[in-house]
Amino acid sequence: MSSFVSLFLTMFLIFPFGQCNGRVFTFEMHHRFSETVKKWSLQKVAGPLQDWPAKGSLQYYIHLANHDRLLHGRRLFKFDGRLTFSDGNSTFRISSLGFLHYTTVTLGTPGLKFLVALDTGSDLFWVPCECGRCASTDDPTLYSSDFELSIYSLNRSLTSKKVTCSDSLCAEHSNCLGVDNHCPYSVSYVSSETSTSGILVDDILHLRTEDNEEKFVQARVIFGCGQEQTGSFLDVAAPNGLFGLGLEKISVPSILSREGFMADSFSMCFGRDGAGRISFGDKGSIDQEETPFNINPLHPTYNVSVDQIRVGTTLIDSGFTALFDSGTSFTYLADLSYTKLSESFHSQVRDKRRPPDPRIPFEYCYDMSPDANTSLIPSLSLTMNGGGQLLVIDPIIVISMQNQLRYCLAIVKSQDLNIIGQNFMTGYRFVFDREKIILGWKKFDCYDIEKIDDFPSQTVNTTHVPPAVAVVPGNDNAEKPDERTTNTHQSSFASSVYQTSYLNLINCFLASLVLLLL
Repeated sequence: MSSFVSLFLTMFLIFPFGQCNGRVFTFEMHHRFSETVKKWSLQKVAGPLQDWPAKGSLQYYIHLANHDRLLHGRRLFKFDGRLTFSDGNSTFRISSLGFLHYTTVTLGTPGLKFLVALDTGSDLFWVPCECGRCASTDDPTLYSSDFELSIYSLNRSLTSKKVTCSDSLCAEHSNCLGVDNHCPYSVSYVSSETSTSGILVDDILHLRTEDNEEKFVQARVIFGCGQEQTGSFLDVAAPNGLFGLGLEKISVPSILSREGFMADSFSMCFGRDGAGRISFGDKGSIDQEETPFNINPLHPTYNVSVDQIRVGTTLIDSGFTALFDSGTSFTYLADLSYTKLSESFHSQVRDKRRPPDPRIPFEYCYDMSPDANTSLIPSLSLTMNGGGQLLVIDPIIVISMQNQLRYCLAIVKSQDLNIIGQNFMTGYRFVFDREKIILGWKKFDCYDIEKIDDFPSQTVNTTHVPPAVAVVPGNDNAEKPDERTTNTHQSSFASSVYQTSYLNLINCFLASLVLLLL
């Protein structure tokens, strides 16, 4: 039996023709669960009707509420404003944990805090849990004493539930022993033989509203109980969990919007000092720039189209698509776009170019004198599909090498994978509007609490904010952006330009990741 609305609208159509009387056409209107509609449905269905709730029952009102949510495109939410994590909306970069962007989330009952890396390039949220092999939580050589890394346990949370193999979000049915067994998960990555595996769990994620009332919200989400980690998850990357923000149904933003907690959108603000903010349900502002996402139905990602590049006074018509990935520190371009952009940049630079150094990921590097004026460096902007302009605030990185300073065009040549990385996002608030399928952006001060927050936020110590680091994308499956999962959230500008030591750049370049799903 179809559960769609059966409405017959009453219409009054009057047609005056000279001295003729107007005609009135009248139709009856019936409620979708009325007795009349029920009789009509019985005539079409052999046997008793399924899912027909009694008037006034709990199921009756649940059906109506679910229908309203669908009819209005999820414009009806449990909370009208924005949501963030119960510990606040601040995000920050941590040097001793791979220069990734982190925030604190609270899971379960009683609540247990986790320091998780935020990642728009992957979908699954997972934390270390009942570990067979996880990162050490008390290694003084890896972590500062300020960090308290947690281990989740199903038995210690009063609200935990197992996700069975019959659940619609269980993707590994072939590895299930039975429909009532725990649903297993396994995510493998190309880079550094990094992976996580375990079982899926259903438990409470603690959130709060971003308004003056500051209501605390408990939302049930599905996440990975990460029992076995390998590779970089054991030391430099996300040792206490990874918070996937992707478009798949398993991601937390997908679950929160599907359950009516928020609008299907979120924003991330990237401050120039390494601090930022994240806000769920944020739809942005009417004055923001926008471009549509290119959605691959098989595996949707935040992929955008770039129509033109402007370097200084030169306009380059070089259309390409790219993954808009906050989990990658620098931007990666394949030929011909890379060659056109870098050669145009070089032709407008007045300083002496240094010979390529195989230990440095950037090809176009120049001597910088102590009194150098960065305003003479060519500007860089992108024209996105739809005409939106993205002005890159600082397209260079400054490298300190002994008694010398060099600056490099902070774009890495890729074989065939284009990634717009975080160095192009610094100084902006980006809105990932998954309902409208658009990316929005606007220059923004992440500390402007009048615009981005309605309540006092916790103070972030930015005294020792680390510099940005380069990330090397894997070459495997480079032509398949729909198959990649990125889990390295790294830095924004530490000053007016990126500045780091030579050894730091090399070490971080080797240690950093762009993770691709095998």
